[in-house]
Amino acid sequence: MSIDQFRLLSKYDVAVPRYTSYPTVPSWDFQTIQGDNWKSAVIRSFKQENQELCIYIHLPFCEELCTYCACNKRITKNHAVEIPYLESVLAEWEMYRALLADTPVIREIHLGGGTPTFFSPEHLKQLINGITKHAIVANDHAFSVEVHPNYTNEQHLVALQEVGFNRISLGVQDFDPVVQFIINRPQTFEQTQHVIKTARALGFTGVNIDLIYGLPKQTNDSIKLTMEKVKELMPDRIAFYSYAHVPWKSKGQRRYTDEDVPVAEEKLQMYQTGSAYLHQLGFSHIGMDHFALPTDALMLAYQVGKLHRNFMGYTTTNHKLVIGLGASAISDTWDAFAQNEKGVEAYQDAIASGRLPIINGHNLNETDQLIRKHILDLMCRDTTTLVEEQLPAGTFDAIMERLSGFVEDGLISIEGGKISILPSGRLFIRNICSAIDLHLHSGSRQGNTFSKAI
Repeated sequence: MSIDQFRLLSKYDVAVPRYTSYPTVPSWDFQTIQGDNWKSAVIRSFKQENQELCIYIHLPFCEELCTYCACNKRITKNHAVEIPYLESVLAEWEMYRALLADTPVIREIHLGGGTPTFFSPEHLKQLINGITKHAIVANDHAFSVEVHPNYTNEQHLVALQEVGFNRISLGVQDFDPVVQFIINRPQTFEQTQHVIKTARALGFTGVNIDLIYGLPKQTNDSIKLTMEKVKELMPDRIAFYSYAHVPWKSKGQRRYTDEDVPVAEEKLQMYQTGSAYLHQLGFSHIGMDHFALPTDALMLAYQVGKLHRNFMGYTTTNHKLVIGLGASAISDTWDAFAQNEKGVEAYQDAIASGRLPIINGHNLNETDQLIRKHILDLMCRDTTTLVEEQLPAGTFDAIMERLSGFVEDGLISIEGGKISILPSGRLFIRNICSAIDLHLHSGSRQGNTFSKAI
């Protein structure tokens, strides 16, 4: 590692948001969305989007705990939970359907978790049929599902394909047995390969693999081993994430110590090694953490400036209305966010009482929406243009002052108000975005909230 690289790591390896939303959840003001405000936001967005929407469904159950995971999940081997939970999800959807004056056109469905294939093939099919039976499925829809190879069989894939699913995302993280053991996610290459081959044979048109660098006990050799296996699998796109070490939030991460987690210099080497492998295989870097082949829809959307990012990650369906169903799911109307009860029982109790299970949210004012667009443009298009007159008084100069260090370090260029992320700045996109985060710099937030950038 060069002296300059070490200096940048020391400077920018700080806790910053991942910007799955703006404002980020710790800055949300729930009072702004209470009462009928959220329902009004949904109705307004539905009309503006010409009855089109995307749906995220959170299926939180897993049979085993992956210790690295900071997602909302429930560990159980009791599959009797399946039907009651799905009945609640469908009841929640009917509450939203009652708000909508016209038949919804579903552009996208994403099943996340948890482990969606914890549910039986029959129950997954019933769920999707229940969602789509009084809706129109767009011809160019994107239905995707996150799968764990150990808990996904051919019957799952057949059932999902029959109800319109065409994309699959596999959690791999690392193929090194030592790393798999400590994160409690043992899965063989053969299992992973079998799921991918089966999905492609059934007609799934897109395959994504999730990989993580910086996991406990992971080394640069682990990355090399994993990338050699990826070469044999050749998915269409890859998410190559930095491990988020947040043991104060995710108790499973207390299975190992801070000493087991690679330091920033080691993580940088892992990222550089993995990135170099992926480029050799023909993948190109998109936005933050993602790589895609030239023929993949994500790359095509990026090239024409239509790439979008929301709580489901990067997406080609640039629609502003996302309805989140299930425990902890987050909905988005572009000018408002709403999050469901996180606990399964609390979520189901709310549904049983006949009310939308909203527990948190935020109504975005004009400045929030403006900053949100700038952050999305940086993450999806590598550039944005700030106009001083559009920003609150005094904030333009403060933002430019915060950005000046990135210019000096060769990570971005600025011409007038136009900010462009340079290739060397891709690893630091979160840091760059944080410079224009007005909530982050308001001085109102306290405590250990975010993971480190590297």
